[in-house]
Amino acid sequence: MQPKIMMKKKSISASKASLVLFLCQMISALDVPLDSKLLEELSQPPTITQQSPKDYIVDPRENIVIQCEAKGKPPPSFSWTRNGTHFDIDKDTQVTMKPNSGTLVINIMNGGKAEAYEGVYQCTARNERGAAISNNIVIRPSRSPLWTKEKLEPNQVREGDSLVLHCRPPVGLPPPIIFWMDNAFQRLPQSERVSQGLNGDLYFSNVQPEDTREDYICYARFNHTQTIQQKQPISVKVFSMDSLNDTIAANLSETDIYGAKPVMERQPVLLTPTGSTSTKVELRGNVLLLECIAAGLPTPVIRWIKEGGELPANRTFFENFKKTLKIIDVSEADSGNYKCIARNILGSAHHVISVTVKAAPYWITAPRNLVLSPGEDGTLICRANGNPKPNISWLANGVPIAIAPEDPSRKVDGDTIIFSHVQERSSAVYQCNASNEYGYLLANAFVNVLAEPPRILTPPNKLYQVIADSPALLDCAYFGSPKPEIEWFKGVKGSILRGNEYIFHDNGTLEIPVAQKDSTGTYTCVARNELGKIQNEVQLEVKDPTMIIKQPEYKVIQRYGQVSFECIIKHDSTLLPTVIWLKDNDELPDDERFLVGKDNLTIMNVTDKDDGTYTCIVNTTLDSVSASAVLTVVARPNPPFDLELTGQLERSVELSWIPGDENNSPITNFVIEYEDGLHEPGVWHYQTEVPGTQTTVQLKLSPYVSYSFRVIAVNEIGRSQPSEPSEQYLTKSANPDENPSNVQGIGSEPDNLVITWESLKGFQSNGPGLQYKVSWRQKDVDDEWTSVIVANVSKYIVSGTPTFVPYEIKVQALNDLGYAPEPSEVIGHSGEDLPMVAPGNVQVHVINSTLAKVHWDPVPLKTVRGHLQGYKVYYWKVQSLSRRSRRHVEKKILTFRGNKTFGMLPGLEPYSSYKLNVRVVNGKGEGPASPDKVFKTPEGVPSSPSFLKITNPTLDSLTLEWGSPTRPNGVLTSYILKFQPINNTHELGPLVEIRIPANESSLILKNLNYSTRYKFYFNAQTSVGSGSQITEEAVTVMDEAMASRQVDIATQGWFIGLMCAVALLILILLIVCFIRRNKGGKYPVKEKEDAHADPEIQPMKEDDGTFGEYSDAEDHKPLKKGSRTPSDRTVKKEDSDDSLVDYGEGVNGQFNEDGSFIGQYSGKKEKEPAEGNESSEAPSPVNAMNSFV
Repeated sequence: MQPKIMMKKKSISASKASLVLFLCQMISALDVPLDSKLLEELSQPPTITQQSPKDYIVDPRENIVIQCEAKGKPPPSFSWTRNGTHFDIDKDTQVTMKPNSGTLVINIMNGGKAEAYEGVYQCTARNERGAAISNNIVIRPSRSPLWTKEKLEPNQVREGDSLVLHCRPPVGLPPPIIFWMDNAFQRLPQSERVSQGLNGDLYFSNVQPEDTREDYICYARFNHTQTIQQKQPISVKVFSMDSLNDTIAANLSETDIYGAKPVMERQPVLLTPTGSTSTKVELRGNVLLLECIAAGLPTPVIRWIKEGGELPANRTFFENFKKTLKIIDVSEADSGNYKCIARNILGSAHHVISVTVKAAPYWITAPRNLVLSPGEDGTLICRANGNPKPNISWLANGVPIAIAPEDPSRKVDGDTIIFSHVQERSSAVYQCNASNEYGYLLANAFVNVLAEPPRILTPPNKLYQVIADSPALLDCAYFGSPKPEIEWFKGVKGSILRGNEYIFHDNGTLEIPVAQKDSTGTYTCVARNELGKIQNEVQLEVKDPTMIIKQPEYKVIQRYGQVSFECIIKHDSTLLPTVIWLKDNDELPDDERFLVGKDNLTIMNVTDKDDGTYTCIVNTTLDSVSASAVLTVVARPNPPFDLELTGQLERSVELSWIPGDENNSPITNFVIEYEDGLHEPGVWHYQTEVPGTQTTVQLKLSPYVSYSFRVIAVNEIGRSQPSEPSEQYLTKSANPDENPSNVQGIGSEPDNLVITWESLKGFQSNGPGLQYKVSWRQKDVDDEWTSVIVANVSKYIVSGTPTFVPYEIKVQALNDLGYAPEPSEVIGHSGEDLPMVAPGNVQVHVINSTLAKVHWDPVPLKTVRGHLQGYKVYYWKVQSLSRRSRRHVEKKILTFRGNKTFGMLPGLEPYSSYKLNVRVVNGKGEGPASPDKVFKTPEGVPSSPSFLKITNPTLDSLTLEWGSPTRPNGVLTSYILKFQPINNTHELGPLVEIRIPANESSLILKNLNYSTRYKFYFNAQTSVGSGSQITEEAVTVMDEAMASRQVDIATQGWFIGLMCAVALLILILLIVCFIRRNKGGKYPVKEKEDAHADPEIQPMKEDDGTFGEYSDAEDHKPLKKGSRTPSDRTVKKEDSDDSLVDYGEGVNGQFNEDGSFIGQYSGKKEKEPAEGNESSEAPSPVNAMNSFV
């Protein structure tokens, strides 16, 4: 709708090109700051701030209030028009205007009638700078008329037919809301079969006997008057086919032929809309409602489609059981053909609704207020769209611009007014009206021409504080007309600020994008225009940023533990920070378990509810920083619940459950356990387990078991408590599924057979009366089985059997319902007896002095009379051939498993006489021994002498005494004595060797040097070689005269002084060496080791001056000259080349089942002392000593 005063179009002669050029040259309009003091001082044309709606429906029982509020400077005055003519409110006593307002109050409650004030009202607000007008406000009182009286006939309808109950409510303002109820004010139930249409009628797709009632009542609710009107009740009676046939037959003569057809199914037929097509027009932005209701039996189902497109997503809804298609906020793009399809099993019907979306005018660019300075240019633009396209017209101060007073600065070009070189008299309020057949838009926009000197609105000496490295915005809010120019200075006598480090905003604000500490200071803002100049100073302080240098970290904690989050901060010394902890962006719980420290938050005795995100927020007056960390509280999962058994079968059942809370640690698996309440009540057994993502499982069951199940959840933390047990499920009895396991037949006596087995467990019995059928027969002899049925035991003894013969055995389970499947057969043997014969042809082959190999012939298997386990070799030492003395006989036994016919005898003593015999072994025991076989071991090297003592030291002699070897291992041929001197510097002298007859036990060694240490090496020999050696050391005594002279010298002062000087020199040398060593210098290895060095160290090679290899061999050998290896009295072992395969089981070795020896057979040999740098002639002890000294 368009205002009453319409504007005629005025042609514009200027070309489009010149208009575009002019617009490009225009100066932007002034922005007036929203400063209350400034706004009070500046003149301003009126602006409408509040008005009643265009279509204003009022309650006829209450006063009518037509709003019109406006602002301006000076305050505007108000006037009204009614139906296009001036409305003189002073002449109507029922009408008043609110003070300082344009709002009208029409007094209806004191005798006025609302109908008398129907009409179109328009408000005008006016001051010296212009006039603004309101929309055309159409006042209409609401109406809620009564239903017209009508005679309603009862509706009689056949079952299955369709029915429409018409409401036809009275026409009200606004239209009423329709609903159907019964006499008890209860809403009638609606469904796909029965529903209310958009027009208020009640539609039955097909009637049923239960639809019979006499109180179908249509109600109309008028919201404005808060009244409800009721239509007369409508009666509906539904006849079934059987009752209808009976009634017709009773009222017709025999000659009349009539028969009501039974209820017939019918394909869909549309009740509304009728026909195959229809049209619908809807306005842009409204809600589009399309409806299809169909009759049919069975009840049809409605489906909607848009031909050639899709229904708009997120804006499409289906209501009334999909009978109504609702599209909200429609636009022109929603135009098109919409098809509804009604379908049941017999067919379908459809209807196409052609939808056209029109549009009342809507803004593209609404005109905006202009504040201009004298001589400036500007434009008002008013652009709107609609369907059809709206007509644009302009008014000036409420008067069509064509008849308004002329203004040479104003030029109209369609939807644009162009102002150039405006003056103060150009101030006015302009109205833009955009209208088409579906409505109109009216907008006020003023042009306010002002001439004002500059004003700075920012308070003087305002202090700005910012954080370093952040932007600093220094305000200089200003106003002036013409628009002032703004300049900024730093310091009292600073130069104007320019450059990329500053940003100058149009509103006067100075921005320092990255403020630094040296940005601190006084800044001056200067505003000037042709009417004046003004300046203002502000202060800037730049502070250090607040930082969290130690942030809280993600924590995972088990329930009831303790956790702590750190939050260590650094801040500017002039700022006072406050630290706040939040949980999930909310305050911490009021709980004493939460301890907030200076730099941390500690949570004691953590519970599940403590799980969440904890944030440390540090606030100052200038900045705020925060850091967050997540606390995950983990625990064992809660037990599953709601266990349910379904699909119960004889041998299976499905168990399902609901998992408990996993407590932040995913459930990895579920363990299912069962209890057999019939056989083992209270005892839970493992049944199976499933992955943590599975909550059902098919369980295999055994017959004759009273099952209860429980489920345990498992995660990384541990196992949950078991769930509550499921209901019990007793499976039916059945034959046993399996037979006893581990069936064996082993005789305990030579004349019996003991048959044993592992009994079935309770749940394996599958039913009551568990027994076993035991059957046996002699293998390859008996054809028939001998059987016996025994109670629930695990052993049966068959007596009177031959000795050690094979039997076929089987054990079958049975219960009261029958037998288990046929069992498999096993082979057993009757009892064993001792072997009857001994092995023959026993032979011994002596390999060396400590090892022999024995051979024998196997015994016949029939004579073993049992399971052949192997052979035992008994052997013992009779006497030593060297001593010819007997001792206590200690027999040794080696066992060779299986059918082995040879073996090795390790650990024999050399030069000894032995005996052995061989016996066969079975499960019963050993057979008779073979005849004793005698064999002898050859000589070996002797053990070391039993002792070596050195006594009676003199100036030049020592007495040596020794004992013979404890194990001569043959006939001793001689003793070997080696010795060499050791001087005070631990250097070794030449090695001297002496051979001593075997019958000697002592020796006086003469011609030795006095006060000298000697080392001795002593060992015995047989014809085989030398045995282990022993070592000893001794020192000859000092000469008395020399000792006296040494004492005298030692008491002289000069000698004492010399020794002190030598000691001091040595100390200094040590210190220097220590310092050089710490500086990384390299030194040779200590050349003088402990006094007792290994004689096998190679001496320095004469040709190249290098040292030989450094040996770690034992010190039981004579030392060579220059040796640096200390004596450690060790003996090195040498490996034996003997095979390990043929050793038996016994005290000296371990053997595999085939009789092979496990271990290492080795002998011990001592290395001979090495002799180096000696002449071919054996030196005498005297010559040796003289050469050494």
